[in-house]
Amino acid sequence: MMLKANDPALLTWVNVPAGSDFPIQNLPFGVFRRGDAAPGLCSAIGNYVIDLAALASHGFFDDLQFDRQVFSQPSLNDFIALGKDKTRAVRQRLSEILDDDRESWDAKELAEYFLIPMAEVQLLLPVHIGDYTDFYSSLEHATNVGIMFRGPDNALMPNWRHLPVGYHGRASSIVVSGTPVRRPKGQMLPPGAEQPVFGPSKRLDFELEMGFIVGKNTSLGHSVSAAQAEDYIFGLVLFNDWSARDIQQWEYVPLGPFLGKNFASTMSPWVVTLDALEPFRVAGPVQTPEVLPYLHAGGDRNFDIQLEVAIKLEDGRETTVSRSNFKYMYWNMCQQLAHHTVNGCNIRVGDLMASGTISGPSSDSYGSMLELAWRGERPLPMPDGSTRAFIEDGDEVILRGWAEKDGVRVGFGEAAGRVVAEW
Repeated sequence: MMLKANDPALLTWVNVPAGSDFPIQNLPFGVFRRGDAAPGLCSAIGNYVIDLAALASHGFFDDLQFDRQVFSQPSLNDFIALGKDKTRAVRQRLSEILDDDRESWDAKELAEYFLIPMAEVQLLLPVHIGDYTDFYSSLEHATNVGIMFRGPDNALMPNWRHLPVGYHGRASSIVVSGTPVRRPKGQMLPPGAEQPVFGPSKRLDFELEMGFIVGKNTSLGHSVSAAQAEDYIFGLVLFNDWSARDIQQWEYVPLGPFLGKNFASTMSPWVVTLDALEPFRVAGPVQTPEVLPYLHAGGDRNFDIQLEVAIKLEDGRETTVSRSNFKYMYWNMCQQLAHHTVNGCNIRVGDLMASGTISGPSSDSYGSMLELAWRGERPLPMPDGSTRAFIEDGDEVILRGWAEKDGVRVGFGEAAGRVVAEW
């Protein structure tokens, strides 16, 4: 059932610019630091962060019956672990505090204590990520890559339409938006060469992805059904799983991604809750052949979230190179979580599971440079007259995402990272 917080007619007394990712219908969660102060939990409204600890200190959450110190932690993990009943109540309370029609709260008089301009704070990685799994769940992306490396008659591997393919990645190198990304070094086999060489990657790429944050622990041996999976998903983030294609191509047989992936992944600072995204549910692609029973989720499990990737040059000019949508995903989040746990693998609050590259059906909706420039054969024009087959030093890759319906835009902000040769 849709919460009142999602009502498209809801207005706030806070000045929210037109087209903002953060209207009163969103109220995502994150972690911020102001100056030298300790980090704490926050939400967002317009161009402001909402200091949740400050609100708690004025008693706004006292009746919700949990320790207000949860808002003074350096990650969302303890807050998420309170459970959806509590986190949903906090979001609903924020909606009531900010609602222009409510007269029972004295929040306006206290605004200077809990509303802080975003420009004055540093947004931090929102969760402590214990484990990270990356999937490979876009039919269009898997098909494109398969055509490149195996030909059109053998694009998909035999298992691809039967299960959500995934691998366990490296959590320690996931960084928040704005963190520079150093060009990785490793072994590569140049075209036509018989022996590998060592050096910086010449085929650095982005991968347009979304990720979901696990919201509930399970014990070893426990499985989560596809139908129950959303109870274990707290919210979504934007995610750029940077890839060094030349390193990856040389190393991935027989065990898959390693140094070509684990050097960095960029995540947005805001976690948008499933509650905020409820109005944007859509049906996913028809799955053929029919999936096995444990992967049956039922209902609309995809979300209509528009996605963009821009490349910003050192001179400040940027160009959008991809426009895609999360609704294209062949394997949805519920199926991914069900498959991840079907063998009894336990999950923990704060774990991150990424969608895999999100490509759409048209050439301008592909989610990586590997596809957009088709292995470097079709370089993309840049505003300064140069071209890009892959990402160059000084380029900043910016992911943006939002859902929009009935005049309401629920967005994720940005997941941005500039590539540097050295720190």
